[in-house]
Amino acid sequence: MLAIRGITQVFGGLTALDDVTFTINRNDITGVIGPNGAGKTTLFNIISGIYTPTAGTISLDDRNITRLPPEKLATRGMVRTFQNIELFGQMTVLENVMVGLHTKSRCGIVSCAFKFPWQISEERRIRDSAQVWLQFCGIEELAGTTAANLPFGKGRLLEIARALAQEPQIIFMDEPAAGLNGRETLELALLIRKIRDRGITVVLVEHDMELVMDVCDRILVLNLGRKLAEGTPREIQENPAVIAAYLGEG
Repeated sequence: MLAIRGITQVFGGLTALDDVTFTINRNDITGVIGPNGAGKTTLFNIISGIYTPTAGTISLDDRNITRLPPEKLATRGMVRTFQNIELFGQMTVLENVMVGLHTKSRCGIVSCAFKFPWQISEERRIRDSAQVWLQFCGIEELAGTTAANLPFGKGRLLEIARALAQEPQIIFMDEPAAGLNGRETLELALLIRKIRDRGITVVLVEHDMELVMDVCDRILVLNLGRKLAEGTPREIQENPAVIAAYLGEG
């Protein structure tokens, strides 16, 4: 589904990524792991259009998307969440998800200002769809809550719901378990599987090794900006180079 070929990223004289190549299969859950500074978030920022790579290409379904900005990638079915939760704090939970759906709105400023019948009808459809995604993520009872008043774990679920509202082909999650307690992490694992079962490919950067080994079909390991290993969770757990460089065992 997604092919990353020879991605290199240089900031000044520092090489953050060096010739990273791997593929992501449709309907897989793929984990990207590595020590701090390994280049995981940089790789996510390149794939999601925030950074332009120094070298290399990215293809989605055999179409080159290397230099497309995030808004163009969203129209092609690629969305992401961030390590630091980015919500509209003064809007309700429901309104936050509706924002994600408004990216597909066909009504312009004039229609909204004059409340034309087609705009009212579309707004109703957007609201109903937002409710569906809140229910999917298990936070429908919080629809009227102001986002700034949410507990951290619920805020993480809201960010995921807003991304899913765009009905993507593939979702990238940057450390989705960061800041979550054990129960919330278990709920997140169930949600990630639900997303995959809905036909959405999932890619996550994550430090929680228990979560990664539990939910991922394949894992990419980065170290010092290079690909160290790639394989199934079992293969990664048994890889001597990964054990030495990342897991710190043996």
